[in-house]
Amino acid sequence: MAAVSLRLGDLVWGKLGRYPPWPGKIVNPPKDLKKPRGKKCFFVKFFGTEDHAWIKVEQLKPYHAHKEEMIKINKGKRFQQAVDAVEEFLRRAKGKDQTSSHSSADDKNRRNSSEERSRPNSGDEKRKLSLSEGKVKKNMGEGKKRVSSGSSERGSKSPLKRAQEQSPRKRGRPPKDEKDLTIPESSTVKGMMAGPMAAFKWQPTVSEPVKDADPHFHHFLLSQTEKPAVCYQAITKKLKICEEETGSTSIQAADSTAVNGSITPTDKKIGFLGLGLMGSGIVSNLLKMGHTVTVWNRTAEKCDLFIQEGARLGRTPAEVVSTCDITFACVSDPKAAKDLVLGPSGVLQGIRPGKCYVDMSTVDADTVTELAQVIVSRGGRFLEAPVSGNQQLSNDGMLVILAAGDRGLYEDCSSCFQAMGKTSFFLGEVGNAAKMMLIVNMVQGSFMATIAEGLTLAQVTGQSQQTLLDILNQGQLASIFLDQKCQNILQGNFKPDFYLKYIQKDLRLAIALGDAVNHPTPMAAAANEVYKRAKALDQSDNDMSAVYRAYIH
Repeated sequence: MAAVSLRLGDLVWGKLGRYPPWPGKIVNPPKDLKKPRGKKCFFVKFFGTEDHAWIKVEQLKPYHAHKEEMIKINKGKRFQQAVDAVEEFLRRAKGKDQTSSHSSADDKNRRNSSEERSRPNSGDEKRKLSLSEGKVKKNMGEGKKRVSSGSSERGSKSPLKRAQEQSPRKRGRPPKDEKDLTIPESSTVKGMMAGPMAAFKWQPTVSEPVKDADPHFHHFLLSQTEKPAVCYQAITKKLKICEEETGSTSIQAADSTAVNGSITPTDKKIGFLGLGLMGSGIVSNLLKMGHTVTVWNRTAEKCDLFIQEGARLGRTPAEVVSTCDITFACVSDPKAAKDLVLGPSGVLQGIRPGKCYVDMSTVDADTVTELAQVIVSRGGRFLEAPVSGNQQLSNDGMLVILAAGDRGLYEDCSSCFQAMGKTSFFLGEVGNAAKMMLIVNMVQGSFMATIAEGLTLAQVTGQSQQTLLDILNQGQLASIFLDQKCQNILQGNFKPDFYLKYIQKDLRLAIALGDAVNHPTPMAAAANEVYKRAKALDQSDNDMSAVYRAYIH
């Protein structure tokens, strides 16, 4: 996009990465948010969403001048809803303009009538009137100062009309604070904070924004709590393909409603097997983004909600695979993954040349290699794609996807990965993603055990657990994970977000991975023993943070 002259308050089309432009408004960023270094950029709040980002000026176009052009190139439902939100706002703003204009005209008529009645006839009266007018002018000058800082009269004019009528000021100067604005203010959209666009109001925040590696963009979610700055969450994500030295590829996909709304779903038929904590959120996001999805679950009742949302029902895994182009699966462990493929009416029975199977389960490399071999032997295509995250991240479409296997299939899954996750990595040959996933979960599981150990040590030594959390949240360990898990423990709420039995399974598999290459994993081994004790205390189906109970019994 070519650079244009823009001002604070202008309606614009903002383009992010390789995604289509989205309607938004240039607004002031929060006070504690610094402008990124580098090229000139504006802070844009997008319509129809809660998204906002720094956008380079060359990626912006005026809304009205390019409206027809943009509507032609994007037919998405969410995109149209965003455009409708802009138009509704403009209709309301126009109504306010007309009301303001009538009021101004009435005031002018009353002033003219008053002047006619009080016109002076003598020199003395003229001198008195001159003194009176001097006071009026002074007051008018002060009035203009107030108007210049944002009155409804100035805000009622459109940018084009204001440009045509603009003339040098004769009386009154703007206050100093207006001169200090880095961006001249526009009155394009004065009513942004009212009516249907009330969601555009900035919420109070005490958190600092998340640092982004890209110097030209800064995407963030303002924390709406009064806790320390630990509730960071990237909200708008850009599409960026980068080759790493290892040869792996990272596709950082889009998750925000503004960007996800512009995802073009694949025309391939999608199947999904397994509607557990992770699978349910994934399927929901696939449907929201317009994919055609057929679902199956061992407990059929779990399919009902997704059928209501537009999914189709498959009677068996074999039927789903045979009727779909790409079938995803997300189950609990290696045994479940093998049974799903090799069992009666299993995946393998539905595989024909060209059929695609993507296993998103967290299993060991040997299991996933075996499954790949049998799928490929029938002419199918195979990709492993385990996911890092939890139930909440799955629901939010913020998972991290680790993929390996058929590179072409990985690319065919692009719109699906964008719908379900914020980032996907291609790691090469089959088995690499399984190994990486186990290492990631080994670190996470060990860290969780250490958190529980620290909280119990604080308790038995007479220290405040809440104070310990506050201190950790202000230090280098501060993270969403740390805060959420500590809150679980302090509140005694162990509703599963990531089952304890599954993190223990992953620790066990990671230790076996280390043994296979003669690499010691003593920290993971120690953590594994604590989780095994927690399982013995009947904590398997609670959240992993319930490992805390292994220390207090």
